[in-house]
Amino acid sequence: QLRLVESGGGLVQPGGSLRLSCTASGFTLNTYTIGWFRQAPGKEREGVSCIRRSGGTTNYADSVKGRFTISRDNAKNTVYLQMNSLKPEDTAVYYCAAAQMPWTPIACLDRKIYPYWGQGTQVTVSS
Repeated sequence: QLRLVESGGGLVQPGGSLRLSCTASGFTLNTYTIGWFRQAPGKEREGVSCIRRSGGTTNYADSVKGRFTISRDNAKNTVYLQMNSLKPEDTAVYYCAAAQMPWTPIACLDRKIYPYWGQGTQVTVSS
């Protein structure tokens, strides 16, 4: 059974950092494109970052470029989202998702192409 589990969320002050983890079971994560998404109360779920299933090609939403970094650890079957310089507007539930798809940088931030999702982890940025 294919399963994704996010962890690493929490409460952090503005300007702080968190590292989210997305760990897979039941499949090999590096054979899938992995996306990170977030959903704030009253807003639609939006793409934050994604990483291609092979190699290191990545993409980021404009709102997080230069602050967030996505990476893989294939030995741990885990994808990470390092979040630095956090802002209150980054507050949301963060989800990881997996898809087997032809890579396009724009499509990988589209939630509609992902069939597999984790349960989410809350990130709150507040003083």
